[in-house]
Amino acid sequence: MISIPFYIMLAARFYSVFISARTEKKIKEKGAIEFGRLNTLILTICHFLYYGACITEGLNKGALVKDDAVSWTGLTLYGLAISTLYYVIYQIRNIWTLKLIIAPKKIHIINKSFLFRYFRHPNYYLTIIPELIGIALLFHAWYSLFIGFSIYLIPLLIRIIQEERIMKFMFDDYK
Repeated sequence: MISIPFYIMLAARFYSVFISARTEKKIKEKGAIEFGRLNTLILTICHFLYYGACITEGLNKGALVKDDAVSWTGLTLYGLAISTLYYVIYQIRNIWTLKLIIAPKKIHIINKSFLFRYFRHPNYYLTIIPELIGIALLFHAWYSLFIGFSIYLIPLLIRIIQEERIMKFMFDDYK
């Protein structure tokens, strides 16, 4: 049944929120500064609304119990996104949060590994975007995908622009 792997991955996704909160507390104690609070709030609201819309749309269609190629493609994409999320967390574990928080230079080291060198913002492009597409496919939530995803992209692009500007301003070795 497709719902069991989804619930496991959903639990893993929610656990990332706890990882973020723990990291946030630690780095703020060391002098980290949060930027873009309003946009973070908007992104958080959009994330919950998007999930809610996809799940509601899907439940109305009976999609969670469907065992078809679209649902399995969505579940696979969702699973790859969650796996990549945990790899990103592993790569930048001492500074990774859901918020736009910049740690002091002595703590905030620019990651230059393969993933970060070839994908400027892997947390957004390789985790969030595939996660959102995956959950919409899983639930056959076409309205949510086309309307909700388009709306979600606005604060996400604002976040990426904010992060780029702040990182370039704060770190000389951020190119």
